[in-house]
Amino acid sequence: FQIRSAGAADSSVQFIFYQPIIHRWRETDFFPCSASCGGGYQLTSAECFDLRSNRIVADQYCHYYPENIKPKPKLQECNLDPCPASDGYKQIMPYDLYHPLPRWESTPWTACSLSCGGGIQTRSVSCVEEDIQGHISPVEEWKCMYTPKMPVVQPCNIFDCPKWLAQEWSPCTVTCGQGLRYRVVLCIDHRGMHTGGCSPKTKPHIKEECIVPTPCYKPKEKLPVEAKLPWYKQAQELEEGAVVSEEPSFIPEAWSTCSVTCGVGSQVRLVKCQVLLSFSQSVADLPMDECEGPKPVSQRACYSGPCSGEATEYTPEETELLYSSLQEFDELYDWEYEGFTECSESCGGGVQEAVVTCLNKQTRETAEETLCVTSRRPPQLLKACSLDPCPPR
Repeated sequence: FQIRSAGAADSSVQFIFYQPIIHRWRETDFFPCSASCGGGYQLTSAECFDLRSNRIVADQYCHYYPENIKPKPKLQECNLDPCPASDGYKQIMPYDLYHPLPRWESTPWTACSLSCGGGIQTRSVSCVEEDIQGHISPVEEWKCMYTPKMPVVQPCNIFDCPKWLAQEWSPCTVTCGQGLRYRVVLCIDHRGMHTGGCSPKTKPHIKEECIVPTPCYKPKEKLPVEAKLPWYKQAQELEEGAVVSEEPSFIPEAWSTCSVTCGVGSQVRLVKCQVLLSFSQSVADLPMDECEGPKPVSQRACYSGPCSGEATEYTPEETELLYSSLQEFDELYDWEYEGFTECSESCGGGVQEAVVTCLNKQTRETAEETLCVTSRRPPQLLKACSLDPCPPR
C-alpha cells in the first residue's frame, strides 16, 4: 500500500492493492502439418496457464487481466518435399515460396431485414486456399486464424422510420358556438424531409370540431312571399338570399338555363355546404353532412311560356316527372394541402405557407387550378420557421 500526505489541514491515506497475476497466456508448439507431403501449413496457438497449479484452464481466466494479451498465431510451411507417385496421391509440384497464404473469403451481404428502424444483414465467411494452378478450394478454418475472421452479421438501416408530423391547428371557423378547425399532417423521414412511407392507419385526423364559448344569437329572418304566385316562381323566390355565414349552411349556385324554349323544361344547379372562415375571410367547402337542415333541390322544372296549341300553365305533378331521373353533379377535382414553401427568412424568424394544389380525386395527380372550384379552395395556413437569432454582423 501507499500513504500520501498533503499537509496537516488536508491529509489522506490511499491504499492500493496489487493482485498478483496467476494466469498467463502460453504459446503452444506448432500443430501437425496440414499435408504429409507436397507442401502444407502448420500453426501455433495460445492456451491459458495457471501458474499455481501448473495446468491449462479455460481462456476466460486470462481475460481478467487487461495486460494479458493473447499471442497471435504463427504460421509456417511444412513438408515441402514432393509426394511420391506410388503413394496413391496426386503428384504435387514442389512448394512455391511465393504461393499465397490461405485467406478469408466472404459472400455478399444479404438484403437488410428492415427498411428502417434498425435491421441486420448476414453473409458467409470461409477459409479458402489457392493452389499453384490458381484453383480456389475451401480448407479448414484454423489455416486462416493468423488473421481475424471477418464479421458475419452487421446492423443496417439504423435510421428512424418516417413518422406523421401534425402542424398547429387553424383558428376555429366560427366566432361563436360550434365550428371546425383544420391542420396539415405531413409524413417526415429521419432527414426532416416530406416523404412517403407512413402508415395510413396511424395518420392523425386533419379536421375536428371546436367550440367558441361565445353564445350565438342569430334570429331567423322571414322572407316575404308574394301571395298566389305561380308555383315555380314562388319556389325560386323562397331560396333567394342564401348567403355564406360563419355557420355551415347549404349554398345553391345559379340555375342553368331552361332546357326548352317554350313549355315546361328542366334546370339544374350545384348545391354546396359552405362556411365563412372568419380568420381569413374566405369561403371553405365542407362535407355535406356538416350542414344541418333540408338540402335545397339541385333540379327543378322551368316554364318558358306557352307553346302553340298548349295550355298556359302546368301543375307541379306534371313537372315532377321531368327531373326525377336527374342526378346531382359531382366534382372530379378538389383542393388539398401538399407540404410547405421554403422559409421566408434564414434566421431571426420567418414564415412558411402551406402549398395548396388541385388534384384529380380518382388518379391523385396534380391538375390545372382552373379545374378546381375557386370558392372551395382551403384557407391559407402559415407556420413560423427559422426562429434562431441571426449571428451578429
